[in-house]
Amino acid sequence: MAVKANVVEVFDSVQGEGKYAGVQQVFVRLAGCNLKCAWCDSAHARDHHPAGSLEMEPLELWSEIERHWHGSHSLSITGGEPLLHVDFLKELLAIVKVYKTVVYLETNGTLPKALAAVVEDVDIVSMDIKLPSSTGCPGYWDEHVDFLRVAWGKDVFIKTVISSQTTMEDMVKAVEMISKGDPTMPLFLQPNHFDIEHGVIARCREFQRYALNYLSDVRIIPQIHKFINIR
Repeated sequence: MAVKANVVEVFDSVQGEGKYAGVQQVFVRLAGCNLKCAWCDSAHARDHHPAGSLEMEPLELWSEIERHWHGSHSLSITGGEPLLHVDFLKELLAIVKVYKTVVYLETNGTLPKALAAVVEDVDIVSMDIKLPSSTGCPGYWDEHVDFLRVAWGKDVFIKTVISSQTTMEDMVKAVEMISKGDPTMPLFLQPNHFDIEHGVIARCREFQRYALNYLSDVRIIPQIHKFINIR
């Protein structure tokens, strides 16, 4: 019997964040998250069975993905935190692999064991660093380090949300962690959309100048999809 997961939505749109901003993707949004970030505005992240979600088997979901494909660059699996559904992902990615579809995993980077179970069938890893001063959550430094070790060899880049509360202390820890692993790994500083008018861009510039002393690729990119008003 196939395992099921709560699927919030399947849709085609333009990637609005990070290294692949601007490419067309099919997005699969799975319900539930293991974190409760202060700035999170996604009801489906806090609820594992949100209203309107559908419990689907992997083959059912693949049929929906095909219906939305239209020559997309890749399949973005996001959430919430998709790695909470690792058994479901194993079955889904086995199907996806047959069709040689590029798989883009959007993750908070705190579940290295779950990543290890599916990483062979993932092509691109978009990992968030959850800075405690931004999220209001505890630090996940050890989990992030282990996660990056598992992801090594894939197309990996790191994003981190910068808010008006983000501290230089947290940025120093993040840069140190990345530089010890791979100083060429791209780091995207993502200004919190709700803080744009509260000096967050200047804070991003300060952090960028610091990070470029140790990393070769540090970029400030806001959430483009919010500016052009698409999902």
